[in-house]
Amino acid sequence: MLKAPALAKLGYVASVFDTCAPSGCRAFAGIVETDAHPTARGGLRKHYAYLFERFFYFLEDNAAEEQGIMVFDELEKSKSHLLIDQMHRYFAETAVGRQRASRIVPEPFFVHSDLTTGVQIADLVAYVVSWGFRTARMTKPGRPELSDLAKQVARLRYRAMRERRGSPRFEIWSFAHITDLRTQAERDDGL
Repeated sequence: MLKAPALAKLGYVASVFDTCAPSGCRAFAGIVETDAHPTARGGLRKHYAYLFERFFYFLEDNAAEEQGIMVFDELEKSKSHLLIDQMHRYFAETAVGRQRASRIVPEPFFVHSDLTTGVQIADLVAYVVSWGFRTARMTKPGRPELSDLAKQVARLRYRAMRERRGSPRFEIWSFAHITDLRTQAERDDGL
């Protein structure tokens, strides 16, 4: 049984999510399993590629001239530089990246989450996604006290429809569940 302070915190987070939903807030997440096979070649990790794909679809579906900015919680400086370098290579050196750069500013912003309300909200979403949100393909249990918050977060997802796998209306959700971070080439090479 949860105590009053824990219930108050859950209530606060629920009210934050209640405020986000009617204002058109959408959440995007790459849900990487803890035992996911890592990438071997140091390129852009798959969950970032999926994030950029889904964010691009969101921007593409909303307005002809819509642009998006990637904002990340500040990392250790060397990790920030690594991500910037990987993003640059993705957006400048791949055909898909160049196409997506037409909508997504290819240079990220890094901010302190304790100073930026929007990133604090993203931190709350990330926590609930990590510990409470589950799909049918996810086998690890979620924390039951987060189930109501997980339902709220699920309503913040964006659903894009694209032609894929022979279906003209294939659903692509803004939350990508990832069990293997390797590229197809890495998997083919047995890395």
